[in-house]
Amino acid sequence: MKSLERRHINIQKRNPYLSSYINFAKAITGQNFTQRSIQFWFNKLVDKDDYFQKDKKDIITHLEKLNKPIEDNIK
Repeated sequence: MKSLERRHINIQKRNPYLSSYINFAKAITGQNFTQRSIQFWFNKLVDKDDYFQKDKKDIITHLEKLNKPIEDNIK
């Protein structure tokens, strides 16, 4: 199984000047992680200063769309 945490850490090392949210989005793009994994690791890995709390639900919905492989998004 792919480790979302490991992917995020590797991307964060390569892009230290980007926000943790942007690096998290890069880590999940096209990887087909479960919705539960995305929500769990989002809370653990993304700095709370990178987003407004009231927008969290919309952000996670967007991340779930990024997470799906490209073939699943074409319809």
